Amino acid sequence: MNEDNQLQSLAQKVADKLHEQGHKLTAAESCTGGWICQILTDIAGSSAWFDCGFITYSNHAKQDMLGVPKSILDEYGAVSEQTVLAMVAGALRNSQADSALAVSGIAGPSGGTVGKPVGTVWFAWQQRDGNFASKIIHFDGDRRSVRIQAVATALQGLLDIYG
Repeated sequence: MNEDNQLQSLAQKVADKLHEQGHKLTAAESCTGGWICQILTDIAGSSAWFDCGFITYSNHAKQDMLGVPKSILDEYGAVSEQTVLAMVAGALRNSQADSALAVSGIAGPSGGTVGKPVGTVWFAWQQRDGNFASKIIHFDGDRRSVRIQAVATALQGLLDIYG
């Protein structure tokens, strides 16, 4: 299965799960730049289960749109567990959604450091009832490959949190 078909298949599974549960989703994206929202809203009928998306590429946008505290960004950086947990909570707070996901990472080709190399991506998922998960993955590949893998991981994480 090629990358596009894999992402479409995962998105359809997410759509089916959200529709089955009667839930709405919101997404807070940084390094994926809206790709998650785009692949989900490509599905006909997505207005039944998709509420809104936040593309918060800059630290200012994370603070302004999602309420990520400046202190978290200053201490831990945009690519951290603390930041994605604040992003996912802010997405829920600023939407009508029942579930949220957040992603922030370094897609490359530059921007990496020894502690956070290119390909480092943090994820968080949260349901309004408080159920949440987070994880870090270090992806290999070029910018496009890192972003594709991040989109797939974000979608799979939603399926996992719904069980």
